[in-house]
Amino acid sequence: MNKPIRTLSLFTLLLFVALLVNVTVLQYVQADELNADDRNRRVVVAAFSRERGAILAGRDPIAESVPSDDEFDFQRTYPEPLRYAHTTGYFSYYSQTALERSQNEVLSGDDSRLFVTRLADLLTQADPQGGNVQTTLVRDAQVAAYDGLRALGEDTQGAVVALEPGTGKVLAMVSSPSFDPNRLASHDLGAVTQAYEELEAREDQPLLNRAIQTTLPPGSTFKLVTAAAALEEGLYELGDQVPGGDTYQLPLTSGPTGLLDNGGRSCGSETVSFTQAVANSCNTTFLAMADELGVEALQDQAEAFGFNAEYLDALPAQAESRFPGDLDQAQTALAGIGQSDVAATPLQMAMVAAGIANDGVVMKPYLVDEVTSPDLDVLERTEPTELSRATSPATAEALTEMMVATVSSGTATPAQIPGVDVAGKTGTAQSTPERPPYAWFVSFAPADDPQVAVAVLVESTDVARDEIAGGALGGPIAKAVMEAVVNR
Repeated sequence: MNKPIRTLSLFTLLLFVALLVNVTVLQYVQADELNADDRNRRVVVAAFSRERGAILAGRDPIAESVPSDDEFDFQRTYPEPLRYAHTTGYFSYYSQTALERSQNEVLSGDDSRLFVTRLADLLTQADPQGGNVQTTLVRDAQVAAYDGLRALGEDTQGAVVALEPGTGKVLAMVSSPSFDPNRLASHDLGAVTQAYEELEAREDQPLLNRAIQTTLPPGSTFKLVTAAAALEEGLYELGDQVPGGDTYQLPLTSGPTGLLDNGGRSCGSETVSFTQAVANSCNTTFLAMADELGVEALQDQAEAFGFNAEYLDALPAQAESRFPGDLDQAQTALAGIGQSDVAATPLQMAMVAAGIANDGVVMKPYLVDEVTSPDLDVLERTEPTELSRATSPATAEALTEMMVATVSSGTATPAQIPGVDVAGKTGTAQSTPERPPYAWFVSFAPADDPQVAVAVLVESTDVARDEIAGGALGGPIAKAVMEAVVNR
């Protein structure tokens, strides 16, 4: 072989080796990274054309793919878009949110547990199909929660969360205002961009899931945490008299700016029974109680219920509920009534109610009951797991008794259900002088055999400012959700 041919052969061999190395790196080293890259339009187009699995509430699909007659083979649709938008999320050409995002591997059919299904599809030359996601949502509870918020007016901003206390199953999760995910899943990509920009520009933030992404002062619903700490620390017992009175001067203050009252509710002259203090939501009681407990005991109790942590795996971007440990004496007292720098999501306050309902044991909330193959073979079923033991059973029983009194004769009477003992607590949290307060309500039922715990937040509504109260706005919604679960 002469020198020019030998040189050309070596050069060709080098090019061949370089090609092999490049292919190997792309297919076996960088494949996952490239497939996950949002800029990889080939992957996006392939996923957008595939028959994606369904998301189910009971037996009803709340997200499914149907055949399409345009450039893509299937169209993602949401049969009841407004009721379930914040839990299903949306599957668009550009992105995914909520369950569409967290369960994408199963829904798209890329999950490794669907390997046999993909292999069978390859051999039979059938189009690949995604698996299904069965949620824990109960349709009637979801409808009651959504309709309840809507009944307060189209401009209502708020959220409802219902949990099964013994397992942590999310039975209902609604955020208002809602949006139509069908507009964001359209194959008209120009219309999708326009719809997304419209939603993003709205001041009422319809894309925000207020159930898990909004943290606000929980107001008097937090008094349950303060009462739990007082019982756990042995500071007071159920039958005790506790501090009462008409007014309370915050520590480190003097004069009217640090003087708080009970809004006209009956809270004794100097002391009041513990039950009456909870039933009438006495500020003076829980301000003094929080000061007696101190910030460390309150923070420990709040964190035992889930504050300062994340716990819901199925929905991305969960906000942490907050109880700071660096409060001064006046701020600590205010924290005892859910003010100061304390902030909670509706999911967090539902967990407080559910923990009390479950003998003090807080279960980790979950939204996905099971995932199945396209042939409905179960690939994974979620087992309930304990998140923490927030209180002893005795403390939970004492709190339940006081919450039942709050519904039967206190501030939470709008949640009464004939023939069923209901436990509840109201909350009206102050915000800024420029805007109305927030209305909260937490409850569970039946009190002696809890099947559902509910938290309602009304952040903003058309109701007149002096008519905003947790019992008046949140009580009827919580009642409807509890009835939907108890009567199913």
